[in-house]
Amino acid sequence: MITKFDSSYVGSVDLENPGYGGTPINDRHYPKDVLADVLHKAVAYAKKMDGLGYDTFWMAEHHFQPEGTECIPNLLMMALHLTGVTRNLKIGCGFNVVPMWHPLRLAEDYAMADVLSGGRVIFGVARGYHTREVESFGSPLTDQAANREMFEEGCDVIFKAFNEERFSHKGTNYTIPPEVSYRGYTLKEITLVPRPLHLPVECWQPIQSGSDRAFDFMAKHGISGVIGGGSAEGGAVDKHMTAFQAAYARRGIKLELGEKLSLGFQFFIAESREAAMRAAGKYYEENMKMFGELRLVRALSDEQIAAMRDPRLAATTKLPRIEDAVKAGGFLAGTAADIVGALKAVEKRYPGLERISCGMALGTPLAVALEQLDRFANEVMPAFRATRAAAAD
Repeated sequence: MITKFDSSYVGSVDLENPGYGGTPINDRHYPKDVLADVLHKAVAYAKKMDGLGYDTFWMAEHHFQPEGTECIPNLLMMALHLTGVTRNLKIGCGFNVVPMWHPLRLAEDYAMADVLSGGRVIFGVARGYHTREVESFGSPLTDQAANREMFEEGCDVIFKAFNEERFSHKGTNYTIPPEVSYRGYTLKEITLVPRPLHLPVECWQPIQSGSDRAFDFMAKHGISGVIGGGSAEGGAVDKHMTAFQAAYARRGIKLELGEKLSLGFQFFIAESREAAMRAAGKYYEENMKMFGELRLVRALSDEQIAAMRDPRLAATTKLPRIEDAVKAGGFLAGTAADIVGALKAVEKRYPGLERISCGMALGTPLAVALEQLDRFANEVMPAFRATRAAAAD
């Protein structure tokens, strides 16, 4: 039963001239004051959501994007600030890119956020998908095997630091602690100070390819999964749901279908499905321009990627449209009743699913996004509160 509604914001400016026929993404370059204003936009999102009954506001860690698409470089700093300007809303790290951090530094920073926020910051981990980001920090991404190895080992270190009062680690990338002399003895173990007060640490990870190795690793550490974007369309959801459930079963943990998972959707509410698609279509296309060639949208041809870069080619090339995403189920567009119906069907199909995240497409203007968050809270969420109240009776 769906009991928690979240939303997300990846840190984009209000994009001008959006869509396949608009400004190419590589031609966008915003001044520093516009890029910095993204941080204030995050505050506006959080304040709006805090009074409307949302559970968690998720943000994404990204770097070096003068194009104005994803501009929040430190989720834990941002999250801790947001807990100070809101009262009830939880702030989710969606996600800390582990290979770009020393794992002890990430564990330490999260523990501070947990202590100071009273447990309102939710941890999240990911491998990364921008070569410009990950490789610039001196970590591998073009070498996918090395990236996965560094991610998995980094997470192993992080969870040891969270859960063990004293620990050590020897692996391919990290030896902790180094065996050096310290105040008359040789270091053999180390203690994270502070450690999180709220244990076990709630941790989330995005689901992309959905390999058995990835799911087994998540089950090993008790990590929950987010299915979103193109992975939330068509038969991919069923595949990921059952494979995730099976991985936990291999560790002797029985989950209902959808349990420990979140489904992420983009949405737009209007007087009709057609009106919603018209209003959101060009911003959906910006998502395709941004993510299409970064391994997050599957089955795109080289011709389609080239057309997304060049408006002159877009009109003559078959490209993904918002109508396709709505039909496939990844984008919720229409009246509030349409969206309630779609989510009720999701709830029925996945009985263990408790959490849904619904956000706006990349570059949607702040004023529009805040209005949509208000409408979703007042016109969609009450239908699920009524169901919960009836079940409790």
